[in-house]
Amino acid sequence: PVSWAREMCIRDSKNCDGEVNYDEFILSLRGELSQARLDVIHRAYNKLDNTGDGRVTLEDIKNVYDASKHRDVISGKRSAEQILIEYLNNFDLNNKDGLVTREEFEDYYRNISASIDSDEYFIDMVERAWKLGSYA
Repeated sequence: PVSWAREMCIRDSKNCDGEVNYDEFILSLRGELSQARLDVIHRAYNKLDNTGDGRVTLEDIKNVYDASKHRDVISGKRSAEQILIEYLNNFDLNNKDGLVTREEFEDYYRNISASIDSDEYFIDMVERAWKLGSYA
């Protein structure tokens, strides 16, 4: 019904443009992140924010991601700097200022989390990606 769509738009939509965005819809169905998921997201963020200042910069990314091994850098299509900026932009969701806050990082993983039923699978995926826990 229209009232349900309007309610969802008011409550859950970021832009309320009259369309139901799939990601926003899934997020509204899933609800909040479990504490276990938040914990692993925070551990990953802490690894990325190696200065501990609450902002991930291009320099922080350089310390954990070796762009020189990227196939486009090896082939000469793009520079390592371009790859690093693209990588940072994956997480810089809200204001595109070249800095990733904990909130933006959580938002990135909140979107991924919405389509994953199992806490165990989600935690394993994040730990593998960031080389945390038994993958360190």
